[in-house]
Amino acid sequence: MARRGGAMSDHLKEEIAKELGFYDTVQKEGWGGIKAKDAGNMVKRAIEMAEQNMK
Repeated sequence: MARRGGAMSDHLKEEIAKELGFYDTVQKEGWGGIKAKDAGNMVKRAIEMAEQNMK
């Protein structure tokens, strides 16, 4: 089954991962290696950033 493209750019995902402190895991294991909690926090942070940009 093919995966569809994500809504976030790779650059944005990397920046948020660095900010939240799990980018080292991404580098070592790829995006599949992060915890579900970290993925959720990443989405939450991206939403916060989008809301700030809308103001």
